[in-house]
Amino acid sequence: MANILRYKPADDAFDDLFRGFFMRPVRFDGQPDAQIRMDVREDDKAYTVHAEIPGVKKEDIHVSIDGNQVAISAEIKSKTQVMEGEKALRSERYFGTASRAFTLGQDVDENAANAKYSDGVLELVLPKKIAAKAKRLNIE
Repeated sequence: MANILRYKPADDAFDDLFRGFFMRPVRFDGQPDAQIRMDVREDDKAYTVHAEIPGVKKEDIHVSIDGNQVAISAEIKSKTQVMEGEKALRSERYFGTASRAFTLGQDVDENAANAKYSDGVLELVLPKKIAAKAKRLNIE
């Protein structure tokens, strides 16, 4: 006779939580960390974003703004070559992309947005779009 077990949905949720917990992505020595770390601050007029993207040229960074959604992507290129005399003992190359996208609480004024890149940190100043006030119509 077959054993009958009671189904508990919480057990599946618990298993899904830890599935892949002990598996980490493969990363080799010398390979750059392809992750963009960010700080986002807000005041009454604008959002300020500081994104760490070290070792990337500013020409390889792309920022797009669509309403209240902001996306940052960067092409990461790294080349390492160890030479001893005239012989190349080791030569490694890494090419990849890193990206982050996030949604802000209010639409951004794309025309007034500002971006600076210095010392591996991208600074975005994203002014809030002034919301149009509701207009009351007179009925004739």
